[in-house]
Amino acid sequence: MKTRTLGTTGYAVSELGFGGWGLGRDQWRGVEDSQAREALREAVDRGITFFDTALAYGNGHSERLMGRVLKDEIHAGRVVVATKIPPLNDTWPGGAHTPVAEVFPARHIAASTEKSLKNLDVEALPLQQLHVWHDAWLSDPEWAGSYDRIVRLKEAGKVLHWGISINDHASETALRVLEDPVFETAQVIYNVYDRSPERALFELARTKPLGVIGRVPFDEGALTGQIRSDTVFPAGDWRAEYFSGDRRAEAERRGKALAQLLNDEVRTLPELALRFCLSSPRVSTVIPGMRRAAHVRQNVAAAEKGRLTPDMLSKLEAHAWEKNWYPA
Repeated sequence: MKTRTLGTTGYAVSELGFGGWGLGRDQWRGVEDSQAREALREAVDRGITFFDTALAYGNGHSERLMGRVLKDEIHAGRVVVATKIPPLNDTWPGGAHTPVAEVFPARHIAASTEKSLKNLDVEALPLQQLHVWHDAWLSDPEWAGSYDRIVRLKEAGKVLHWGISINDHASETALRVLEDPVFETAQVIYNVYDRSPERALFELARTKPLGVIGRVPFDEGALTGQIRSDTVFPAGDWRAEYFSGDRRAEAERRGKALAQLLNDEVRTLPELALRFCLSSPRVSTVIPGMRRAAHVRQNVAAAEKGRLTPDMLSKLEAHAWEKNWYPA
């Protein structure tokens, strides 16, 4: 597994990371904890050293699961686990007109950090992230107190590095806050369809430098070729809403168009999606959700094939698709 530098953190992390949203079990259905544990162990065995989770994933369930399975690797410093503070109002994305007191008041930042420390069973969080953000909050007088708590948590050694998890499909809403040296990483949606980070965020990443964590490389499954017009999701699975109405048919149509590009260089759509993300030198690591050991093996094999050729990257430009299917 190849590694890349995660901004100014000093961490050399595997370019293929592990996304832990699905381990929370409250929104992604159909996988048991035993399968998730196998996936985590397989990831370690395959050389993955970056794991991303959040307090909001199953009310800490994903954190606790990672903490137990990765305990030896975490305490030995062989892996980096990143987590996130949820907005106090549990609203994604973060709105420009929402007061900081309703999303990240100082007391909430401190309390959430303590919960994550306990869930992961660690004395310090390698990377703590704000789970939503909007640059409009920088003008809120309440932000000064929240920012002071962020700095104090780092000075106390409870958080080693801070980052921002950017609003869905809105990379431009965090450009100002990311200029601050305190925030060393940006987690952002980046995939074949959504290339908006290339417009400004990647330039900031180049000049700062900034660690970029690419999330949603498969567009919640649309870029795997597995979503069809007749796809039925398990009861309670959030994807039933994400792919509601005629969206499944649209995802299938666009997936079939992408499949026309497959050849001896790239044999599957998941491989194409992952290698697209890794073809950018601005991406430090990409974090597909992996709930089964088989997913880990497939994604590692794809990552090991390296970057796409300039010719393939050029062909993918026509498939960019600006949309936002997440609930507002």
